[in-house]
Amino acid sequence: MSKIKLFETKKVRTHWDKEQEKWYFAIIDVVAILTESVKPRDYWYRLKKREKENGIDLSTNCRLLKMVSTDGKKYNTECADTETLLRIIQSIPSPKAEPFKRWLAKVGYERLEEIENPELASKRTKEIYKAKGYSDVWIEKRMRSIAIRDELTDEWKKRGIKERIEYAILTAEISKATFGMTPAQYKEHKNLKRQNLRDHMSDLELIFSMLGEASTTKITRAKEAQGFTENKEAAKIGGKIAGNARKELEKESGEKVISQENFLPENKQLNK
Repeated sequence: MSKIKLFETKKVRTHWDKEQEKWYFAIIDVVAILTESVKPRDYWYRLKKREKENGIDLSTNCRLLKMVSTDGKKYNTECADTETLLRIIQSIPSPKAEPFKRWLAKVGYERLEEIENPELASKRTKEIYKAKGYSDVWIEKRMRSIAIRDELTDEWKKRGIKERIEYAILTAEISKATFGMTPAQYKEHKNLKRQNLRDHMSDLELIFSMLGEASTTKITRAKEAQGFTENKEAAKIGGKIAGNARKELEKESGEKVISQENFLPENKQLNK
């Protein structure tokens, strides 16, 4: 997506939605770059009209956002999230759109492979972390933490947790009891913005994060928690178990588990 934001030195206006945690792109900018049309607004209008005649509404999931124009003033601008934007690009018959179309085809093929052989997904994830400079020991812990997280969210789903906000609140409860901070506060502590918090945890931070979630899964099953309120209570208990263990380790070792260490590019070599 960074290639879309700055395509051939031409910038695409973007907006980061904190609540939804997703990027929105100015469609008109993408159309202008990929088509080189002198009237990108007209091109976008005709493209929508043509696709609608075929039963496809490209405006679905688009939003009007205030964005700064070339005259320095802010105007309502039609924007699309990543998924919608990639769908729009598929409808643009332009040589410049081909790299994105080929990439989408490649990703789609890889996902089909992973459905047939789930081990491939795990292997590719490890390769990505390896390419980013993470150690093999850290990668193994991270992969295990993903499995433990999936087990917990599957359990929540079976017990009536459906809304995204509910998952976020329950996760925050575990984090507060384990580390004394919500994920948002933890990211701020590590000087992170849009990055995944767990991708920037140390070995011990990952271990206690796993303990909090594994304990929550165990407590949830033992208490047969149903609905948001009961699962919230189980999350507090599970997090407290990990929190107590963390405090005990800190007391005996004389060192803090929680750190500002991260894997941001400027710190990668230092961490290594």
